[in-house]
Amino acid sequence: MVTVRHKRSNAVFRAIADPTRREILRLLRGGQHTVGEIAANFRTSRPAISKHLRLLRSAGLVITQKHGTARICGLNAKPLRSIDVWLREYEAFWGESMRSLKSYIEENKPHDRRNL
Repeated sequence: MVTVRHKRSNAVFRAIADPTRREILRLLRGGQHTVGEIAANFRTSRPAISKHLRLLRSAGLVITQKHGTARICGLNAKPLRSIDVWLREYEAFWGESMRSLKSYIEENKPHDRRNL
């Protein structure tokens, strides 16, 4: 069963799956920008950047506000926590795997024959 939380989490994963959207988020980490300022950083058309921004907004990662005729975009990093939570579920696995690998290597390491 897909819950609202899982739907939001899936939307965040979809949003960051694209390198252009990740770059937009990186730009917004530095502060708010207009859509035009964001678009100026890419070779893609402004309508294409607007489409990326709509997807980021729908995932809750970008907040926009009108300031005169300009739309100001800002980062809302809070939804990224769902990715952090998901990754933490695997940290224990990775940590254990690395410890097991280290033990295996240490146990099977060839002996230095010069000391024989």
